[in-house]
Amino acid sequence: MHIGKAIRLERIFNRNTHRTIVVPMDHGVTVGPIEGIEDMREAVSRVVEGGANAVLEHKGNVRCGHRAEGRDVGLIVHLSASTCLSPRPNYKGLVASVEDAVCLGADAVSVHLNLGDDNETDMLRDVGRVATDAARWGMPLLAMVYARGPKVKDEYDPAVVAHCARVGTELGADVVKVNYTGDPDSFSRVTGACCIPVVIAGGPKMDSTGEFLQMVRDSLMAGGAGLSVGRNVFQHPRVTKLVQALSMVVHEDMQVDEAVALVDGK
Repeated sequence: MHIGKAIRLERIFNRNTHRTIVVPMDHGVTVGPIEGIEDMREAVSRVVEGGANAVLEHKGNVRCGHRAEGRDVGLIVHLSASTCLSPRPNYKGLVASVEDAVCLGADAVSVHLNLGDDNETDMLRDVGRVATDAARWGMPLLAMVYARGPKVKDEYDPAVVAHCARVGTELGADVVKVNYTGDPDSFSRVTGACCIPVVIAGGPKMDSTGEFLQMVRDSLMAGGAGLSVGRNVFQHPRVTKLVQALSMVVHEDMQVDEAVALVDGK
């Protein structure tokens, strides 16, 4: 591996566990300034205090709060976007470059790819080009790969998720983010078919902290490398406590009931 990539990956992955807690905060482009990320400086500070390994932002928001106070945190700059106002919201176009991320001092870049969309070919081409640029600059690439299109019956189907993960791997990503398949046995088939770290997305906002933490722990037991979860983290009523609990589950193998008690302050 390029030495630059190796050094930067150590800033977003725990060196001892080789796992990560990434909190994406790129939602403002997609759906606007939703609850939890209205004030980016405050939002970043809350998850950093809890021990997140990295936050993920669009390039313009880096100046609004990254690495403000307290401990350091890894920076992933997101390079693609669409809005919910578009007639083609699943078509993610490039809005930044690897060079932009280098200038911002980023530790990694990320791109979003929706397999099955009518514009899949364009997104595949973009991911391939970003992977080439990222390799040249020694910049790690996180690929968020989902199946969303007219032929997709169930984006959580294990075979579909495994396909998503494999696409990210084969296009040159260093880390791939996919949906969790619902149980450790099926997810182990996803991680087992990849030679790069696989992290899980959060999916729809969950009502139960225990349910969320159990999903994270199950994914780890199946060979996952952590999580990249936004709304289920930054919209939680006790964000910092939740991230602390996630850190204990991901990096210390804490049991779910203990982690829930930590969040609840018991």
